[in-house]
Amino acid sequence: MRARPPRSLHPLAWWIWSIGLATAAGRTVNPLLLVLVLAVLGLVVSARRTDAPWAGAYRGYLVLALVVIGLRVVFRTVFGGDVPAGAHVLVELPRVPLPGWYAGVRIGGPVALESVLAAAVDGLRLACLLCCLGAVNTLADPKHALQCLPGALHELGVAVTVALTTAPQLAQSAHRVRRATRLRGGRSSRLRGPRGARAVVVPVLHDAFERSLHLAASMDSRGYGRARAVPNGDAVAGRGTARRVTGALLLAGPVALCAGAYGLLDTTIPPGAGLACLAAGTASCAAGLVLAGRAVRRTRYRPDPWLAPEWVVAGAGVAGALALVAGTGFDPAALAGPDTLSWPELPLLPAGIVLSMGLAALAAPPPATVPPEVDPE
Repeated sequence: MRARPPRSLHPLAWWIWSIGLATAAGRTVNPLLLVLVLAVLGLVVSARRTDAPWAGAYRGYLVLALVVIGLRVVFRTVFGGDVPAGAHVLVELPRVPLPGWYAGVRIGGPVALESVLAAAVDGLRLACLLCCLGAVNTLADPKHALQCLPGALHELGVAVTVALTTAPQLAQSAHRVRRATRLRGGRSSRLRGPRGARAVVVPVLHDAFERSLHLAASMDSRGYGRARAVPNGDAVAGRGTARRVTGALLLAGPVALCAGAYGLLDTTIPPGAGLACLAAGTASCAAGLVLAGRAVRRTRYRPDPWLAPEWVVAGAGVAGALALVAGTGFDPAALAGPDTLSWPELPLLPAGIVLSMGLAALAAPPPATVPPEVDPE
């Protein structure tokens, strides 16, 4: 069997897969299933991430996830509620007296083991959502992902792309300056501390300004920011009408979406009214983006293909999310955690659904390696 050539998977496929896995993590509070979601994320990231500078951010998301779990436990410990009868009290914190108008909030007091474990599980679920975001930012090239935006958001995508590439470029510039200083005989001790920062800041800023000038010249040579020629007054009038219609659609769309979300959350409003407002708002936003995109002229150099691996990766995310949301074939109560201090049970079918979403590591093609940058020093 011939090996697949290395290439980058379409970023939209990674986003669909990550949203599906985040949906699966949000449907359960079973700690075993949440740990299984983290294992699937780690497997896919370790198997299909590239060696690009932006692909090493997943470790930072893991650290942030641990911080979130710790903060959730600390807040539940300090601002916990009343301890129910029969709970296992771990420690008795000093209670802080609060005014009468601040009723309902308690600072200090007894800390129960059950509340600490519940806070840890809630933090673990939020940590899974953060790791899903970190996985898609690690696997999908941010530049290619922003190219998938509609034509109306083209300028916003360019601005975000430039902003995302600023921090990695500054880090690379600092690394080149430090290495060039060492090659010229500079001591490593002089590159540390405030004195080393002064010796590095000026060359790094000079390199950043030089890169910005090259980027501006490149964008200008490619015709970025040019406007279409308007031949006569009729075209001006038609363009003004199209602009007003587009603005009305883009204004009415979010309003309808907010009304639909409120209709679904309010039990006194029929659910059909909320769904109708959501559908109308989505259609209005889509029509407004399409009309606004007609006034933008842009071309794509070597667009990312959408082939069988993209279908498999996106389908694994969508199928897994729909299977857990529908809850067919298993008891939906299995997605909940244990009410007592007993060890949670691992439901086989939901666990198999989560593991099936890890097929993205096999379906996605091997990533293309980024050639190392050669320094002129």
